[in-house]
Amino acid sequence: MTTINNQNNKSIMIIAGEPSGDLHGAHLVNAIKKKEPELYFFGIGGTGLKDAGVQIIVDADKLSVMGFTDVLIKIPTILNCLKTAKQTLINRKPDLLILIDFPDFNLRMAAFAKKHGIKVLYYISPQVWAWRSGRIKKIAKVVDHLAVILPFEKKYYKSHDIEVTYVGHPLMDNYSGEDQNISIKNSQNKNIIGLLPGSRKSEIENLLPVMLETCIIIAKNIKRTKFLLSVAPSADKDMMIAATRPYKGMINIELVLEKANTVLNKSTLCIAASGTVTLEAAILQTPMIIIYKCSSINYFLGKILTNIKYIGLANIIADKTIVPELIQKDATPKKIAKEACRLLSDQTVLNKTVIDLLKVKQALGDPGASEKTANIAISLIKNKDKI
Repeated sequence: MTTINNQNNKSIMIIAGEPSGDLHGAHLVNAIKKKEPELYFFGIGGTGLKDAGVQIIVDADKLSVMGFTDVLIKIPTILNCLKTAKQTLINRKPDLLILIDFPDFNLRMAAFAKKHGIKVLYYISPQVWAWRSGRIKKIAKVVDHLAVILPFEKKYYKSHDIEVTYVGHPLMDNYSGEDQNISIKNSQNKNIIGLLPGSRKSEIENLLPVMLETCIIIAKNIKRTKFLLSVAPSADKDMMIAATRPYKGMINIELVLEKANTVLNKSTLCIAASGTVTLEAAILQTPMIIIYKCSSINYFLGKILTNIKYIGLANIIADKTIVPELIQKDATPKKIAKEACRLLSDQTVLNKTVIDLLKVKQALGDPGASEKTANIAISLIKNKDKI
């Protein structure tokens, strides 16, 4: 329920332009409220932030884009939302601006806030180590403090004289229990393959047909294989049901409307779109094949602007290939099925993957990212020099 602003209360403006940021933002708001219940929140977000009591001035759905071409189409809408956000910041003068990921929009807001004397905390920082590294100079000028979530990011930002704290990955707050028992996991979930095509319409349109054709090949080679298709809360359920209908007689497939971890926990192996869900798979120690396809122009521009060897976060953190990545022209049903059959037919390789994923999980640090970031936010509001 949205809190009514009391003019005597201190306030925080928060901006999360994507579903994952909205979720992490909601956890952060709740953590701050436990410590400072009188704080008032407003900003840009989705249902997560709204349910956490944030007054939403712009719905994040208006800003949701995928790839460079989507950005071009939505430029007028994005600019209008940016104008609204800037005007709201001037009118309400929050004590702190919290930005979550979504760098192209949020770095503009950071610069605007800095110009008007408002402190900026950036949580889940722009991945400048991966692409468009020139943005590091702007971050140094307009951000007061970075709360980073990947283990190597602190050293990277420190080397550029930026105030930074490594808080651990927020996903770890959900998975702080015991590590998976490899033999139990694989014996219980024998030949169950999870399919995670993402949540955005463009992702699903590009990847789900490829996944379904892959399933046919796998089912012909490995008998009694069951497929679990994860339907994200923000995904178009009807579109996914329609896409799977022609395959019902050829493969054993079930649509799962619960959270992605339900599918990951039940699967021996998953085929997943590149993104946060692959790190969730790593935390749950579920072996995976990472795939991705996009338009030719988006792929071309991405290749020019990126400077990393891998796209999967598990491989990036490990700095080696521990799970296969099949991107663009390599993301074909034949190649994906070949990798899946190779992994499922070799228990030794599968077990080694699980062990490597455990090391990735351990590198992500302890739970408590939301609480640690909440402490930073409160320190900035109270004008403490040291975090």
